Amino acid sequence: MAGNRIVGNRLVEHRSADDRLAGHRSADHRSDRHRAAAAALLFTLTLLAGGCTVMGPDYQRPAVNLPADFGNGEAATAAADTMIPADWWRRYGDAELDALVDSVFASNTDLRLAAAQLEEAEAVLRETYAVLYPQLNLDAASTRSRVTTRGAQPIPAGIPVVRWDQRAAFSTSFELDFWGRLRRGAEAAQAQLLATQYGKDVVQLGLAGTAVQAYFLLRSLDAQIAVTRDSLAAREESLAVARARARGGLASELDVYQAEGLRADAAVQLNDLQRQRAAVERQLGVLSGRLDLRVASGDLRALPVPPTPPVGLPSSLLDRRPDVRQAEAALAAANARIGVAKAAMRPTISLTGMLGGQSRDLSDLLSAGARIWSLGVGLSLPIFDAGRLQARTDQAEARERQALAAYQKSTETAFREVADALNNIERSAAAEQQLDVRLQAARNTVRLARLRYEAGYSAYLEVLDALRNQNDAELAMVRNRQARLAYSVDLMKALGGGWTASEPAPLPLTPVQAVGKVFGASSEPLSAP
Repeated sequence: MAGNRIVGNRLVEHRSADDRLAGHRSADHRSDRHRAAAAALLFTLTLLAGGCTVMGPDYQRPAVNLPADFGNGEAATAAADTMIPADWWRRYGDAELDALVDSVFASNTDLRLAAAQLEEAEAVLRETYAVLYPQLNLDAASTRSRVTTRGAQPIPAGIPVVRWDQRAAFSTSFELDFWGRLRRGAEAAQAQLLATQYGKDVVQLGLAGTAVQAYFLLRSLDAQIAVTRDSLAAREESLAVARARARGGLASELDVYQAEGLRADAAVQLNDLQRQRAAVERQLGVLSGRLDLRVASGDLRALPVPPTPPVGLPSSLLDRRPDVRQAEAALAAANARIGVAKAAMRPTISLTGMLGGQSRDLSDLLSAGARIWSLGVGLSLPIFDAGRLQARTDQAEARERQALAAYQKSTETAFREVADALNNIERSAAAEQQLDVRLQAARNTVRLARLRYEAGYSAYLEVLDALRNQNDAELAMVRNRQARLAYSVDLMKALGGGWTASEPAPLPLTPVQAVGKVFGASSEPLSAP
């Protein structure tokens, strides 16, 4: 019981042990509440402060000194009819070619590999975003144990030898991103995802170009086979004429032997062309994932000539090339990793917390008396590392300079490839006119040489030379058309799949751009707000 008693002239309160214990508990609860409030205030302040500092340089698109256009004429204005779509191969008007490219996109192993790499990069980005948020865990345990009865201290009466311990608690941990290390890491992962996406586009564009050029080569070989068969038939006819004239005493056996050699030469040429066609057909089968692919014979000369690109194409069209964009995304990722390396030299502040219950009986686990909790703040500051962290920062800065050089090289290479393709298209178109003149002259020469030989005005050697020249002219005409189509494919690839004079250039990447996209990360190109 509690009461009062007189000590000297003072009235002193007398409290029982239970009252004193209750007072201590009340003071402890007030102290706990104060500490919890102080910790919550510290958490809020540090969280707010953590969003204000980001180490490392912000990404800025580097300037690349390129000519305004590709030097193929005066600057041209944008026109609606100068647009080439992304599915540029359909402009050739060949349904079999369209089906072949579709099959390549559906079954090619390189493209499937690039798609899987893109999925991996997306998963890495989602993981990087998740680090920006606290992780919440549920820990539960149920333990049954027995204590010894042979210890130095005897177990008091009423204390069970076999005990139960029930525990369930939520725990969390969170690193305060004071210096932007995690945000720079998310920025680097976002840029790396873009680089992987553009890498897939590079593979897709390269496969389309390779398939189209292989198809044109196949059609070129079909045309060369047709020309060679016509030459073989003409030479067999000439051989028959030479034999008939030799039997009639109008020609010598020399003419027969020369005609036989010329016919055999055409037969060998035809056999070699058929061998090349089979090899190209197998290549198309590997590209399309159909190893048993068989392409019916066609004629390259029946394909339409692609439209000539307008003069004065601006060099800004290089921004649409996926390899240029990939190089820039890699540069942005390297730039962000400098901030990650610099932030690692700063203190790391983390928060930990736990809330749950612990009791002997499961029925009391959620009672007020079984409640347990903890809240902690941790700080880790590098004091001495023998220059390791500074060396990592220097490495990141060196990698950024490497990525910058690679980006500048990619733009310069792209400019050269476009300029070369434009020049090749122009020269091959001019050569086709002269080759047509040569072909007509060779055909007329064969006709006149035969008339002169049959009339006895010339030797058979003139006919042989005329037939060789006609065969060469026919094949040169076909090969130049195939080269002209191949150069047009080179231009499509060099311009990133086509050209649109009015298409705007992609905006540069901005720092810490996609921090809000924690779940369901988008693979769309980043753009400035």
